[in-house]
Amino acid sequence: MGKKGKKNKISGSEKTLLKTEKKLNAKQKKELAAIGEDDIEKIVAEIEKEEARRQRVVECVVASPSRRVNFTLSAHPFKDELIMFGGEFYDGQKTVVYGDLFFYNINRKEWTLVKAPGSPPPRCAHQAAIVPTGKGDLWIFGGEFSSPSESQFYHYRDLWVYHIGEKKWEKINASGGPSARSGHRMVYMKKQLFIFGGFYDNLREYKYFNDIHVFNISSYTWTELKISGNLPAARSGCIVLPTPENKLLVYGGYCKERIRKDFDKGQVHMDMFVLSPEKNDLTGTKWKWTSVRQAGIKITPRCSSSAILIQSNLAYMFGGVFDQEDNEEELHGTFFNDLVALNLEKYQWHTVSLNPKNDQGERRKRRKAKEDEEDEVAMDEPMAIDEASAKTVIADDGIFTVTVGPSRSNCSTATVGVTKESIFMPSPRINAGLVVKHNVLYLYGGMFEDGDKQYTLNDFYSLDCKKLDEWSTIIRDDLSSQEWLESSSSDSEDETDDSSVEACANDMDIEEK
Repeated sequence: MGKKGKKNKISGSEKTLLKTEKKLNAKQKKELAAIGEDDIEKIVAEIEKEEARRQRVVECVVASPSRRVNFTLSAHPFKDELIMFGGEFYDGQKTVVYGDLFFYNINRKEWTLVKAPGSPPPRCAHQAAIVPTGKGDLWIFGGEFSSPSESQFYHYRDLWVYHIGEKKWEKINASGGPSARSGHRMVYMKKQLFIFGGFYDNLREYKYFNDIHVFNISSYTWTELKISGNLPAARSGCIVLPTPENKLLVYGGYCKERIRKDFDKGQVHMDMFVLSPEKNDLTGTKWKWTSVRQAGIKITPRCSSSAILIQSNLAYMFGGVFDQEDNEEELHGTFFNDLVALNLEKYQWHTVSLNPKNDQGERRKRRKAKEDEEDEVAMDEPMAIDEASAKTVIADDGIFTVTVGPSRSNCSTATVGVTKESIFMPSPRINAGLVVKHNVLYLYGGMFEDGDKQYTLNDFYSLDCKKLDEWSTIIRDDLSSQEWLESSSSDSEDETDDSSVEACANDMDIEEK
């Protein structure tokens, strides 16, 4: 008779951790029951089951998507359309995470809400990539879902594809992918999806990542790259872009670390790295990180900016935030609304200069201003900008004051006769949707903070990247319609401001049933 298999021994510290986790889970269940919330994993599973039961596609034209941040905005690979998925909204009391799919027709300036079979559960801080296979595919990976009270967070590690031509979702069940995370970055390059970084946080512990995983869209297989060289520190919210030489460029990002119990310190990264395949590697799995020196203007520290390729060797970056920790209890955020460009071959930053649209009268005024200025300032000498005024701009919608940072710390010159106020710029924000189609840049939504309040946006702008004359407003945001709630007795802004989308969605559900 053979010997029975020995049980694996568990150390005392492991036993303590297991007991602690069990107690915390029991405590959380009691707390959830008290506020009337189910376990978040159960909620996500039920949503996915419900969506799997959907049998046909239902579409509805809507005024515009609701206010949101941490969504994805992608350009249709063949049609004059933009595709939005997911996102979140917080009104001071509760969080709503979206799983809706919108198509924006550029020519008709029309939004369509699409409910298709087998949709993924709602999520935010995920990533999307457009792949020009068939009639076009939209790939989605990861992200997070939170309960309305934000007492629970669920991080996804699932991979989905929306077949645009078939109007059908497919969940990819391939083993070996990245761990659950949000705030990561994903790009499509050489028929593969490259995923870098991100974070995981369940309110008890957190972790930031700097691993690289690759999904082959032909074989439907995951591979974790074998990395050498000078690795970038773990981070989320960074910028990742493909270069003309089929390399990956990583810039900036954010992470935090535990200084002591109940105190974490955040760090904004300003470094830049390039990931290249190892020479003579036939497997395609060996890559090397190299730290690169940045040229051009000096970008002020920030994270949560939005960036997009304009050309194969040129990218634009908009917005971002830098949180200054005044003390252990308070943060002061400086939000940005500058537009800067990055040359991906020279790793060089420069300011994107816009030329405002002005009539003849305005041009005459500028010429007269120049003539008057010549008496005091020689035209071959630049006018100095006052350092204080360069760092602060006051928003004028009568609701809040926003601190706006300059695009570079060595900002020292301006064009005589053309003031910053004469060039319209979208307001400061983080994690907005930024996409380019037919050399036109589109910017949607995002979020900024005013003290303890968060303002989530639903404005929409475009900028001709060839003319670079001025931002055009497609949808103007009326922030006076957004209410920041302080007590649980108030009604949610999301319930009132999103009436057209909500009514349409309800009609679609009724029609489906």
